[in-house]
Amino acid sequence: MDIDTWFKDKKNIRKSQKNYAHFDIRTDVMKSQKYIINPENISKHGFYPFIKYTLRYERYRKVNNEPEREDKERIICYSAHIDRCIYQYYSALLNERYNLRLKQDGISRVPVAYRTDLHISNIDIFREVIDVVKFLQSCYVLIGDFTKFFDRINHRYLKKQLCNLLGVSKLPADYFSVFKSVTKYNTWDLTDILALNNLPNNRRGIKMLNSKKRVLSKDAYKTNKSHIVCNDSGIGIPQGSSISACFANIYMLEIDKKISDFVKGHNGIYRRYSDDFIVVLPDENNTHEYIEQIIQLFENYKKQNLMELQPAKTQVFKLNGYKLRNIGNTFQPVLNNRNKYINFLGFTFDGNSIHIRSKTISKYFYRMRHKAIGIARKYSENHGFKGSDKLYRMYSSRGEYGKGNFFTYLRHVEEKFPNEPIGNPTKNHMVKIRRILKKNKR
Repeated sequence: MDIDTWFKDKKNIRKSQKNYAHFDIRTDVMKSQKYIINPENISKHGFYPFIKYTLRYERYRKVNNEPEREDKERIICYSAHIDRCIYQYYSALLNERYNLRLKQDGISRVPVAYRTDLHISNIDIFREVIDVVKFLQSCYVLIGDFTKFFDRINHRYLKKQLCNLLGVSKLPADYFSVFKSVTKYNTWDLTDILALNNLPNNRRGIKMLNSKKRVLSKDAYKTNKSHIVCNDSGIGIPQGSSISACFANIYMLEIDKKISDFVKGHNGIYRRYSDDFIVVLPDENNTHEYIEQIIQLFENYKKQNLMELQPAKTQVFKLNGYKLRNIGNTFQPVLNNRNKYINFLGFTFDGNSIHIRSKTISKYFYRMRHKAIGIARKYSENHGFKGSDKLYRMYSSRGEYGKGNFFTYLRHVEEKFPNEPIGNPTKNHMVKIRRILKKNKR
């Protein structure tokens, strides 16, 4: 990696610049370059605690053709500014080695998330997989999901994979310092920081906190260190750091290689996107046995406390011509056999046609309706539907170009799948928007 070029790259500089306040003052990779590139500095660097908060978000599914919301939670940790710059730089160093290792192992196209050299989208990945499925016509498809992937990363195994990638028996002091800060990491809850600043725990309070130079003065930080919590469990890395995704991919190096070699040995294809994966194998005399062996591989990894398949999201399908059947319970009774279609990377395949996943469409209509109702209730004879321009820009084909929106994504999908009914579910979206505005106006 050309270090000078990397630090001057505007994309990397922008990526390192964040507006939030933390325990240190704001900086970026360009400003902190001299400090970051000195391994001795990093080996002695005192990493600040991550600020932790619970991200609550919505997932959608169709029930009786109506979108139903499901509330979810995820713990997010964000690092101090100088720490983030260090993570970003070491992630770049590791990714360079990681990409080379994938080529050497012949699995360059297997892990497709968080890659710095593939330059392909989830649309391209799904098309590649489905092209194989359609070509085979008769095949088995295994879809899996790892339970709490980041939360269960085994520290000893991750360290082993890092040493293996770097070609060392012991991590260099600077790399060990970075490794330790992301495994045996400290957190400080955002709610506690807001309370110490006498700020409300809401958007307004967080906005006010982020307008500060630091979230706490140096004296307040020292006085309130009892709020710091250390992860000494031996498992888990924080979601939100600039290096966590890189570590997660490195963690999977040997596992990806083993599964890919097995699948390729039987003329199939294996792709993994973070904690989701898909395996396609041609339907032959022993294919049922091959799928069992792959599932058993993951069972062995579970016994080693490396990862665990989520039964509710692990499915096995058999495609024969255009007929698709979920046969998961013929392998294990706990496997999901309710889903009738192959779902992967936001797409659905029913054996014949490709669609945008119904959850994605439901989420679009739910958010569009929510926004439209809010605007309709502020209707006045003088100003009409104030804010409707933004509504159309965000949730209609009018905003397809420029900054883009959901319809921009649909257009890209339709370009890759020109003969599929991609846009059908949103065909009358303008009529629906106007109907919602008219129905809910005061």
